[in-house]
Amino acid sequence: MNLLQPPLALLLDVDGPLASPLTRRVAPDIISSLIALVRHGIPVVFNTGRSDAFIADQLMAPMLQAGLPAGATVHAICEKGAVWFSFTDAGPGNIQVDHELAMPAAFGDAVRELVAHSYAEYMFFDETKRAMVSVEQNIEVESAAYLAQQAKFDAEVLALLSAHDLGAVHLAHQAPDSSGGIDYRVDPSIISTDIESVRLGKDLGASRAVELLAAQGIVPQAWRTVGDSRTDYAMADWLHHQDHPVVHVDVRPADGMPEKPYPIKTAAHLELGGDVTNDAAGAAFLQFWLDTLAR
Repeated sequence: MNLLQPPLALLLDVDGPLASPLTRRVAPDIISSLIALVRHGIPVVFNTGRSDAFIADQLMAPMLQAGLPAGATVHAICEKGAVWFSFTDAGPGNIQVDHELAMPAAFGDAVRELVAHSYAEYMFFDETKRAMVSVEQNIEVESAAYLAQQAKFDAEVLALLSAHDLGAVHLAHQAPDSSGGIDYRVDPSIISTDIESVRLGKDLGASRAVELLAAQGIVPQAWRTVGDSRTDYAMADWLHHQDHPVVHVDVRPADGMPEKPYPIKTAAHLELGGDVTNDAAGAAFLQFWLDTLAR
């Protein structure tokens, strides 16, 4: 197999950099930029906690409608590495699920019941997840009201995990280490909470991304990872530790930027101003890479 070595590959978180945290939708200009990058031969891989159904609806369908180039393949790694699929201009391939990383069905049923009984005004149970158990903020609910309820929900879920004898658990932002016999974690974000195996993560997604491209004979010269949270840095961490040149883009740096051994870029580096975040910053970086390739 002849190796293809594009100048860079994109490993993209979805919520924040691509999909608006407010509308949960991907803007048409982002779809257009993604298509243009694929036409330039740049590998595009989504690495997200979202389900395959969300990616199919918000990214695959509009990319196909916009004209994904014949022969191009886009990869989607979902549920933090537990689920993945690829699509071409002919549509999606088979959905792969690592069932060893799935939460027990009985626990998912218990969380669904908890949401329906106590939290339905603020959040909904995500029925599209195949491995994780997730709840998400109702769009019409104000962020502050949701976050107040989220804290209560997360505490109840921790107790529920113990009741189901699923081992030691923790909130990901309090104890990101998976040592000490911890099997599961409760991972909150600004719009959702995921309950998942500690083996899941953006680093697992990065590993799968490299494998998927290698199976096509693609070995990028460098990577650009894009995220909006501290856990997204795990993509670049893994790539760096595996000796892949990588630059990480943080589209919401106000949450705090850790010190890393690789370069980190923000909207400020594009002179967009400090108030440009999330999908607006993601769109600007996609355009920046397009402009760079055109030179």
